[in-house]
Amino acid sequence: MALTLNQLLFIILTFAAVVAVVFLVMFLAQLRRAAAEAEKTLAETRKLIENLNELEKVVKKKLEDMGQIMEASKKTVLNLSEASLFLTKRILSPATRYWPIIYPLFMFFWKRFKKRKEKKNG
Repeated sequence: MALTLNQLLFIILTFAAVVAVVFLVMFLAQLRRAAAEAEKTLAETRKLIENLNELEKVVKKKLEDMGQIMEASKKTVLNLSEASLFLTKRILSPATRYWPIIYPLFMFFWKRFKKRKEKKNG
């Protein structure tokens, strides 16, 4: 039994249509799986964004606290600076002219104190 040209073309077209439908079904199945995975990923992303927003609030609060600490530290350093300036200008500068007298006396009394301490301990 011989096939005519029309029958041969019909068989080829039928085979091509079956192959195309199979690929289309496989593609749609893969697309459905990808959509399901994308939905899961989107849900996880939403959870992560919520956690990130909470973290952002905590970080902002900590930064505000750090800003207050920095302001307090600045005030403390400024007050220490003023105190050290007062100490050097008003107390130590006038006392430096007495160093040639004070230092030898201090060393003399320090040595006597050490000797007396050694006698008590030794």
